[in-house]
Amino acid sequence: MDLGHFSDKLNKRLVENLPGPLAHEPLRAKPVGNTIPRFEHKLPPKPGSVLILLCPQEDTFIFPLIKRPDYSGLHSGQVSFPGGKAEAGETPVETALREAHEEIGIDPAHVTVAGMLSNFFVVPSNFMVTPVVGITESSVSFRPDQHEVVRILYGKLSDILPDNAVKSKEILVANRYTMLAPHFEIDGEVVWGATAMMLNEFRMVLRDVL
Repeated sequence: MDLGHFSDKLNKRLVENLPGPLAHEPLRAKPVGNTIPRFEHKLPPKPGSVLILLCPQEDTFIFPLIKRPDYSGLHSGQVSFPGGKAEAGETPVETALREAHEEIGIDPAHVTVAGMLSNFFVVPSNFMVTPVVGITESSVSFRPDQHEVVRILYGKLSDILPDNAVKSKEILVANRYTMLAPHFEIDGEVVWGATAMMLNEFRMVLRDVL
């Protein structure tokens, strides 16, 4: 794969119209039964960013995801992209690179930003998330933060691009809510919810580029 040619095509695609909800909605989890989670927010969404990082491997790419620790919350033990809340004065790109450096140890100097996907509202946590797409020129090593990351997952394009990549199963959320969750299976983990919805938009963009 010609990395320069691929990067140019990806840059151009990310400034065109993006799939947005067309990609997000098919991956939205739906409640099963009568116990339905309800979220009411009195404050505007908090800004945040995640980094979708493509790393060359032989003739393809891998991308890192992280598994969060277990805790008493709705996102306990879930898989996500590296990322988090914006600090005052930061751009979405600055947030994504800082958080990825803190969580998986990637040096921002090794990341070339290709562009951004559609902003995504994470309802449970009241975050408006900007997915930032980056590329590294060579393989890199990652170092998980001991407090925020249980393990780093290594996604492959073959995990998301095929027509049959999206699976569906019932899952129990926060030991309370049963959800029918469309998902991807990546590195032995079920990737669902907001991460899967953003990943499906990335999948649609990649299909236009590759």
